[in-house]
Amino acid sequence: MKTTAKLLLSTLALVSIMLACGNSKPKSNSPQEQEVKTQEQTSDNIKSEDILKIDFENNKRGMLPESWLEYYAGEGGTEWKVTDDNGNNVIAQLSSDNPNSHFNIVVNDSIVAKDMTLTARLKGVTGKYDQGGGFVWRFTDKNNYYVVRANPLEDNIVLYKVENGKRTDLPLIGEGRTYGAKVEPMGNTWHTLKLIVKGNLFTVFLDAKELFKVQDETFKNEGKIGFWTKADAVTYFDDFEIEKH
Repeated sequence: MKTTAKLLLSTLALVSIMLACGNSKPKSNSPQEQEVKTQEQTSDNIKSEDILKIDFENNKRGMLPESWLEYYAGEGGTEWKVTDDNGNNVIAQLSSDNPNSHFNIVVNDSIVAKDMTLTARLKGVTGKYDQGGGFVWRFTDKNNYYVVRANPLEDNIVLYKVENGKRTDLPLIGEGRTYGAKVEPMGNTWHTLKLIVKGNLFTVFLDAKELFKVQDETFKNEGKIGFWTKADAVTYFDDFEIEKH
């Protein structure tokens, strides 16, 4: 009987061990692993929040996208719309009858920034007086803002201030008043324009090549950002990226 009782107790103990093993749950991540995972998620969130990408693919063609406002200075008019470029949606300035003294502007009314990096692709399509275009930033109204533009007719990039309606090209650091920088022939093809704004320092790139730096104190406060063309320039813009600093 004693032997049978010992055998029964041993069997019950073995079954308990097996059941305990079968019901065991995977161990949760250690505090260190959980912290790393949280840091990775936070890093991803920061990247997605700090860099805004606008490609206009979800916007209706023939319409100005929501949150964008158009302006112009001078005689004539302006016509900013989403249009088709070989199956790809782009935002475009389409008015082709404006005189040489005319400025076309479109800004995103929901984005205000002081320091930032702006990147976009642009293509000059047509224009007798002017072609191409570029960025506006620290925009307060149609008569006060900064602008940098690329012109395929002149094959140059120039950075200006527009103050009280008067446009003035700004001198380059280390080079002086050169009316911007000459570039390789642009033609009617896509190019990537990039601008880094930090305080009073502005750095300009074309197709990943740094061209020049400008320093200016005219507009110190934050403002709206967007695109600019001159006169009769019909120009396409796409893949707009805004990274606030």
